[in-house]
Amino acid sequence: MNESILIVEDEQELCLTLGDRLRNEGYVLDFAADGNTGLEKAIKQPFDLIILDIMLPVRSGLDVCVDIRRAGVDTPVLLLTARSQTVDKVVGLKLGADDYVTKPFDTMEFIARVEALLRRGRIKRELTQSKRKDRYRFGQFDLDVRRSQLTCRGEPVYLTAREFQLLCYFLEHSGETLSREELLREVWGYRGPTFTRTVDVHVASLRQKLEPDSSKSTMIITIPGIGYSFQDT
Repeated sequence: MNESILIVEDEQELCLTLGDRLRNEGYVLDFAADGNTGLEKAIKQPFDLIILDIMLPVRSGLDVCVDIRRAGVDTPVLLLTARSQTVDKVVGLKLGADDYVTKPFDTMEFIARVEALLRRGRIKRELTQSKRKDRYRFGQFDLDVRRSQLTCRGEPVYLTAREFQLLCYFLEHSGETLSREELLREVWGYRGPTFTRTVDVHVASLRQKLEPDSSKSTMIITIPGIGYSFQDT
């Protein structure tokens, strides 16, 4: 199956040039000419790479990058920047972008960056798939990963999409100490330093669904000053 790339760029001539070259390399392409459309497509459709211009109509590429990561999308992002946007390059990487190319760029260099990010994405998916089980049983719970279904003694337990992702990550790393920064990076897709109570809020909600007395949790253990550890009881 050919890998798919979303190009979010308002310069039509550049889209045509990149489109021709990437199609010749065998990639399937989709386009968006403004930030809002790009964000909508990035969240709703699966892509293997997102090529994102910083200077976009309606919503800037940096804002789009932030919202992509906040939505939990961890697809690699390659920024397109102008030579005058040195600060934006650094900010973009801190906000979740994986790499950048400066306009005007050499086509061979551009293709090399694209291939490197796609290769990195393939390796990450393979590692995740090799580590992830189809089913986990812990305590009185049964988690069916393929069906995204959690049951307790045969009765369904409702989890939000993010709670499900968080529980899967805990189970994949059972017994390990996981920092809030790691959870934000691996479950939420955040990059760089961030100050948020997101992890704590979701852990509290997950605890309430896993244990009757969540104030005395024996599954999701708080590690003071660091984060959490999941104990498969």
